[in-house]
Amino acid sequence: MRQINRIKDGLVNQKKSISFTFNGHILTGYEGDTLASALLANNKKLVGRSFKYHRPRGIVTAGSEEPNAIMEIGNGAYKDPNTRATITELYDGLEANSQNHKGPLGLILWLL
Repeated sequence: MRQINRIKDGLVNQKKSISFTFNGHILTGYEGDTLASALLANNKKLVGRSFKYHRPRGIVTAGSEEPNAIMEIGNGAYKDPNTRATITELYDGLEANSQNHKGPLGLILWLL
């Protein structure tokens, strides 16, 4: 899959591809990517929902101060909640799930 949001000559090693999953979808990134940069490169703009009103949230910063890209990393007994995607280095087989939503992440809920 072509990554339309990827900088051509960035700081990642584009010769070494890494496979990971986000909400059950298999995606690819490169050695040196963070989870956030790999998600953006794969055109995943919606990464979570707000805690109270479940409004859509995307990645807005590149550092540890990122308030929106909070993920649950791992599976089974090895789940690590509230992990920041902007400081999580991508590794082969990483399983990431978004938090604070019911049903599919893209589901539009009309709150009255």
